[in-house]
Amino acid sequence: MRIRTKQKGFSLIELLIVVAIILIIAAIAIPNLLRAKMAANEASAVGSLRTINTAAVAYSATYDVGFPANLANLGPGSPAVCATADLIDSVLAAGTKSGYKFTYTALGVTTTAAGCTGDSQFVTNAVPVSLGSTGQRSFCSTESGVIRFDPTGAAAPVTEGTCIALAPLQ
Repeated sequence: MRIRTKQKGFSLIELLIVVAIILIIAAIAIPNLLRAKMAANEASAVGSLRTINTAAVAYSATYDVGFPANLANLGPGSPAVCATADLIDSVLAAGTKSGYKFTYTALGVTTTAAGCTGDSQFVTNAVPVSLGSTGQRSFCSTESGVIRFDPTGAAAPVTEGTCIALAPLQ
C-alpha cells in the first residue's frame, strides 16, 4: 500500500513564467538606468566646469596675474602657491571625472608676477570619455562663465570664438 503525500512547491511552468516576467522588467529598466547615468555624468560635468571657472576667478584675484596657465595650477598643493593653488580637487585637476575628460586652454596675453604666470582668457572643455556611454553632449566655457554645449558630443572647441558659437546651456 502506497501513501500519497502532496508535494509542496512551484511547478516548472510557474517558475518559467516568473523568470520571463523578471526578464521583461529588466529589459525595460536597464536602458532607463543607462540614460539616467549619462544624465548624471552630464550634470557632474557641468558642475565641474562651473567649479573650474570659479577656481580660475579665485586664482586671478589671489595671485593678481590673470587666469592660470593650466588646469594643474588650480590643483591641490600645500602650501597653496600659484603653481598649485589648491582650488580644485586632485581628481578634477587630473582631467578626468565622472566619465568626462576636462581640458583647460589658456589664451591671450601671458603676464608674470612673483613667479606666477597667468593669461587674460581661457577655454575649458568637457568631452565624454565614451560618447553614447558616459555622456551624449560635450560642454565648454570661457572666462565669461557661460556654459555652452554641443549636442553631438564632438570634441570641444579650443578657441573662445568656437566655444561662444555653441548654444548656451539653459
